[in-house]
Amino acid sequence: MSARMLARVGAHSHIKGLGLDEKGRAKFIGDGLVGQIKAREAAGLVVKLIKEGKMAGRAVLLAGPPGTGKTAIAIGIARELGSDVPFVQLSGSEIYSAEVKKTEVLMRALRKAIGVRFREIRRVLEGEIVEFEPHFVPHPFNPYQRVVQKAKLTLRTKDERVTYTVGPDVAEEMISRGVQKGMVVMIDKETGRVSVLGISEDAAKELGYDIGRIPRVPVPSGPVEKDREFVWTTTLDELDELFHKRKSGGGIFSLLFGGGEERKEIDPETRAQVDEWVKEQVEAGKAEILPGVLFIDEIHMLDIEAFSFLNRALESELAPIVIMASNRGLTKIRGTDIVSPHGMPLDLLDRLLIIPTYPYTAEETREILKIRAREEGIELDDEAIELLVRYGTEISLRYAVQLMAPAAERAKINGRTKVTKEDIEAVRERFASVEESIQHLKEWEEKFLK
Repeated sequence: MSARMLARVGAHSHIKGLGLDEKGRAKFIGDGLVGQIKAREAAGLVVKLIKEGKMAGRAVLLAGPPGTGKTAIAIGIARELGSDVPFVQLSGSEIYSAEVKKTEVLMRALRKAIGVRFREIRRVLEGEIVEFEPHFVPHPFNPYQRVVQKAKLTLRTKDERVTYTVGPDVAEEMISRGVQKGMVVMIDKETGRVSVLGISEDAAKELGYDIGRIPRVPVPSGPVEKDREFVWTTTLDELDELFHKRKSGGGIFSLLFGGGEERKEIDPETRAQVDEWVKEQVEAGKAEILPGVLFIDEIHMLDIEAFSFLNRALESELAPIVIMASNRGLTKIRGTDIVSPHGMPLDLLDRLLIIPTYPYTAEETREILKIRAREEGIELDDEAIELLVRYGTEISLRYAVQLMAPAAERAKINGRTKVTKEDIEAVRERFASVEESIQHLKEWEEKFLK
């Protein structure tokens, strides 16, 4: 039975950034994006403001017709900011949940978009194991069972060799991890936590290991006992959960490894406690805030209560950068009879940086189709591309992109690797556009179930 790799191509998997040069000018084709020059340059300025910390409490609205690259630009912004910056994507319809309040869903999304990077200096023992001799004694309640009482441990670096006597907790953890001579370990002196870093290169040569489960690492240099800086990143939302699980005090480590029962909603007092604790860690130099991005697509799906909450949340001291997207024109604000641009309250619109997007030209459509075909591994001949360009401009770009996969499948059935104009025309006859589907509905309205 043969195995086959399953490849999945997302709608925006080809986007690597905003495609700007060193002066912030958009290239016609760059980082997987095509056209939308002004919108991408505006997004580039937003990225600079975010990196300089000048976007706190502000928000951006990407406004344009469907299929004009609003989500693509938001993802491009996330790529430009880098992997360290939290990027949370939310659809406006996702806030309506039967389990938690819509304001709670929004609050969690906002706090997921704020990262916190912790730094802590720990005293550790680090070196290659030269000797590990556990000392066993009879179990106090079962003479037929033996338990470890202590262990003799000798560690070496390139510059030092030291022997220690470790207690039963550390010895048991080392035994459970299967440590042996030649392994490089790190032991936290305060908690006794043991980390196996790998097997030393010298020991691997002696044992004849070339490839194996344990990585080969060099023997550490310097003293065995040393200070090491530990760095890890979490989010305010994760800290909210941790404070719920462990209300008692303790250091950062005890919070991160705490246990307890989960709760569906977090009370405001706990979040205020988290904010205060994080501020203390920042002031003490143990942490730094990483303001991230919350992207809310279909922003018009929010109702007046959600908009009111979002408007207030943007004024918070620890608010992320919020990027919204809407393809609606003048429409009612959900939950009211008020007609407003993009279905959003005017007081919220007034505080947004609005970036408009426009329908693609034929030239831009052609390049986008080529990128998508390359991404999906589809080979198109020139006539097929030009026909898709026509469909993309006359009907919609999304419709043209959707036709490529079934056309490629038809070509394969007919023993061809390249998609032709005939394949495109054949699938065009079999798959309706949105307008054609509406016309079909009107024509056969009486036959449809009501």
